[in-house]
Amino acid sequence: MIVELVHPDSDTKPRHWVRHDQAFAMMLRPGSIEWGTKRTALEKFNYVAGDLALCDRHQGEWVGLMNVEHLQLGVSDAALLASSDGAYGEVELRYSRKFADARLSAMVAAVHAEMLAGFPSGRLFLDSVEQAMAVALVHGHAVRHRPVQVSRGGLGAARLRRIRELVRAKMEDELSLDEMAESVGLSTAHFARMFRKSTGQTPHQFVLRQRLERAKALLRAPDARVLDVAVACGFKTQQHFAQVFRDLWGVSPTEYRQDRFDSQPEFTPADSR
Repeated sequence: MIVELVHPDSDTKPRHWVRHDQAFAMMLRPGSIEWGTKRTALEKFNYVAGDLALCDRHQGEWVGLMNVEHLQLGVSDAALLASSDGAYGEVELRYSRKFADARLSAMVAAVHAEMLAGFPSGRLFLDSVEQAMAVALVHGHAVRHRPVQVSRGGLGAARLRRIRELVRAKMEDELSLDEMAESVGLSTAHFARMFRKSTGQTPHQFVLRQRLERAKALLRAPDARVLDVAVACGFKTQQHFAQVFRDLWGVSPTEYRQDRFDSQPEFTPADSR
């Protein structure tokens, strides 16, 4: 998924905007944009924070005055096709220069917060959000709609075991949703639905919890440094590690270590007499 923060532009000369991926945007502040399919026929749209726009990829867009800060995202054809289970051959979305969708807005807001933090959660987080966005876009904005197939049941024990082994093997490295799906021979969207049905968690939530479970085990060592544990468990920064550790366990890594050692009974040497 391509993520770009677009600032207000004082240049009023119309520019032609074409994107290879399906692009849509969420306005971060109130403002307006002039745009249309023809250079000589631009229409002004006024926005408030949270408003969305879905672009016409086939014709492109002419954009004139743009004085609103917004987050622009590109969702790949692969994600859209996976979300429609290949039903369309090509997924065509109904463009709209202004609309509201609380579910999509919440996802974009999560990506914006991740971007501001420097993308500490890595590629798997963005892959997961892109897949969820693709499902919402196909369901709500496809020109020709067929219901997305509903999976009955979940992943079998062998496939779940393979996923756990992959997560353990890649504990210190980046892990993508595509890689997880490929390891069990499923499409990305089908894997994501089946995985959640089997575990009650998204792949990203599962991987994050596995990393934090390992972190707890490593922090029990008396000489463990928090920074070393963070790196060993696949976190890019100690700050991000501390934040997600506290979010899940209710204490910081340092507090967890201290509580563990404070609760250990003192060793009393045996009386040698």
